[in-house]
Amino acid sequence: MSALGSQADPSATGREWRTLVGRRTVLTVAHTITYAKRLVDILSLVDDDFRVQVAFTAPPHVFGDEVPRFLERLGCAVLPWEEAVRLPFDVAVAAGPKGVERLSAPLITLPHGAAYLKLVPSATEPGVAGLRRTDLAPGGKLPAALVMPHHADLAELARQCPEAVPLAHVVGDPVYDRMSVSLPLRERYRAALGLRGSQKLVVVASTWGARSSFGRFESLLPRLLSELPADEYRCVVLAHPNVWSGHGAWQVRSWLRRCARLGISLLPPEAEWRSVLIAADWIIGDHGSVTLYGTLTQAPVLLASSPAGDINPASPAATLALTAPALSPVHPLADQLRYAAAEYRREEYTEISARITSEPGRFHRNMRRLLYRTLGLGQPAHPPVTAQLPAPPPLSAWPTAGQEVPA
Repeated sequence: MSALGSQADPSATGREWRTLVGRRTVLTVAHTITYAKRLVDILSLVDDDFRVQVAFTAPPHVFGDEVPRFLERLGCAVLPWEEAVRLPFDVAVAAGPKGVERLSAPLITLPHGAAYLKLVPSATEPGVAGLRRTDLAPGGKLPAALVMPHHADLAELARQCPEAVPLAHVVGDPVYDRMSVSLPLRERYRAALGLRGSQKLVVVASTWGARSSFGRFESLLPRLLSELPADEYRCVVLAHPNVWSGHGAWQVRSWLRRCARLGISLLPPEAEWRSVLIAADWIIGDHGSVTLYGTLTQAPVLLASSPAGDINPASPAATLALTAPALSPVHPLADQLRYAAAEYRREEYTEISARITSEPGRFHRNMRRLLYRTLGLGQPAHPPVTAQLPAPPPLSAWPTAGQEVPA
């Protein structure tokens, strides 16, 4: 039994006021907002189960400044990291490796994005991010279980960290499944955003790093403002949370404040982006997960950045780079959007999105089985539900001078 269970000394956790004791405990290890949002998405699997207590902790991380505030807004019970590593838990879940070898719990690790898209050009351990030994076994300690989205990823895992193969469970992808069940709500999402009549939505998605599309915003943003008539087009920027954390939220809003005043909407990192992506008419993106998830929708994709040296050649991002048209710096932007729509072939993008998961629609079923087996509990006597995504707030409520949009 864990330190939050009935056999623990209550003073060990500082939560002497708890009413329910003797629970099995799940520690959610939230390094960054990206990781936290992925983990929170799966915690619905223990909803309504009074046998399970969930706690959160936020380890030190270079991109983790906003995590405590994010967890506080969710109303989470948060343990300081140095306290969390001293306490035993029945299971821990994490989407990143930093410090997890210090935990006293069977650890389940998950990828924090779509597939395994990026290469790490490290001098000491190059390879596919998320599948290298240093990613999977920090401090030389392997997890109890490794969640993977697709059977095709097992071959790369066997090359990079063969000792982890017996621990791998092909479970699927939660974002893929939630977006899939939400696709029929596209018109509702568009209405919620406040799009009028034939008005088109252009979503500009960026991962982080020097070769991301955000790294080219100085040239892209003026074109969005000057070449797309505001009465015909609305533009939304979805920047990776690491962009916000790395540069600071104040700085990102400062860079984009005038654009926001002129009609380009900026989604903050804690807000729901998946329903906005479903509402898009076009997606201008790069080699990040958000652009890849965009292949689930019927929006044509244009790539503002797609650096071959950063992309896992066996990933669906590599196929997308060969399929989606590259944004031209010289041709009129509206003409390029029309060209992308005319050349769009839904079957090509369906093949790409199929490479995200080999367990479509089954993530929650598979993940709940793994989680409860690790907890040593029988599953609840009802099927897990893949919930549809909430509607986004209207664009008129989004920031125009640096304030935040409701999450």
